[in-house]
Amino acid sequence: MAEASPQSLVLSFEDARRVVEHHAAGVRPGTLEFLPLMQGQGRVLAKPVTADRDQPAFDRAMRDGYAVRSSDFAQLPAILEVVAEIKAGVAIESLPKLIGPGQAAAIMTGAPAPRGADAVVMVEYTTLADGRVTVTRGISSGDNIARAGSEARARELLLQPGTTMDYAGLAVAASVGQENVWVYRRPVVGILSTGDELVALNVTPGPTQIRNSNSYSLAAQIRDAGAEPRMLEIAPDDVGELRELISEGLSADLLLITGGVSMGKYDLAEQVLAELNAEFFFTGAQIQPGRPVVFGRIGEKYFFGLPGNPVSTMVTFALFARPLIDALAGRTPQPLIFTHARLRSEIRIKPGLTRFLPGMLSGEFANSAVELARWHGSGDVASTALANCYVVIPPDRDHIPAGEWMAVMRK
Repeated sequence: MAEASPQSLVLSFEDARRVVEHHAAGVRPGTLEFLPLMQGQGRVLAKPVTADRDQPAFDRAMRDGYAVRSSDFAQLPAILEVVAEIKAGVAIESLPKLIGPGQAAAIMTGAPAPRGADAVVMVEYTTLADGRVTVTRGISSGDNIARAGSEARARELLLQPGTTMDYAGLAVAASVGQENVWVYRRPVVGILSTGDELVALNVTPGPTQIRNSNSYSLAAQIRDAGAEPRMLEIAPDDVGELRELISEGLSADLLLITGGVSMGKYDLAEQVLAELNAEFFFTGAQIQPGRPVVFGRIGEKYFFGLPGNPVSTMVTFALFARPLIDALAGRTPQPLIFTHARLRSEIRIKPGLTRFLPGMLSGEFANSAVELARWHGSGDVASTALANCYVVIPPDRDHIPAGEWMAVMRK
């Protein structure tokens, strides 16, 4: 890229997000681990999971009822002789040899359908008396039967690499007998909070100091994203010590620096990064909160400089850092998708920035509504903690009336 001073690399929100997504698309995940199935929960699959046999392995009843021949239902009601009862797990050799014309077999969900039967009529539409069942609803061939191999054939791909192993993925792997799975190692994300005003949690802050909360909010967001946080010591406003801690942080797969990226005299992070031959992809985004966010790379290691105000840190992580972590963990980074809700109260605001303001989303179904939380700027972490979303306000709006549909980003 052409050389430019870092201060000139301020992008729109959309362009900054696209830059991150472009770089994330080229990131390769780390090494592989072979883990017991339950330890793979939340990890990203590194090798495919395939079917060990046809699924289902037999014609399987999908409802409790009666296995029947659809040709017996030319006229209703149909009265059929019940010749067998079939429960789930029964041995194939114990099934009736054939369901003939005018016959039915009582059958349970998950049981194998007997030969001759081509449908299952639900028990709700039947009456049983004296060994005969009366059926009052018509049936078609194939109704309520999952044919052998209809879900998957033997050796067919069921889960592809890049799949996050959630409860459904674990169920699939268990269904084909995989006691262990190959997954990607969790990426390690370094967290470096900067500034003389910060103190550790076990230190009583002075009159102008604050406790280091950003490292903890980031650590939680990193874990939620499927990575491992590594907290570094607080970096003072000293170029030498900051350089040492940034160098240490670059041993992680990704480095997040909070604070030190604004325009103040003691905002030293960009200076030190430049001295370390950093390549800057942007040094600001036209958003609120989080305008001074920085994204770049030193060698093969990416870093983000996140603003020091707590809410700015939280928002810029969600908007920009998350795609890189997804890629490092082995996932395909997902596009940023917003939900929508009607605005409860009008918004008047200065245009020019895309804003992500803490809000309260309420209601359900088609009646969802949202309003701005009562907060006092990007340092008001207490009010943000009570919010459950961010209201997304486009940069070209200065007045949004109540009742208008708004984009909403869930926390």
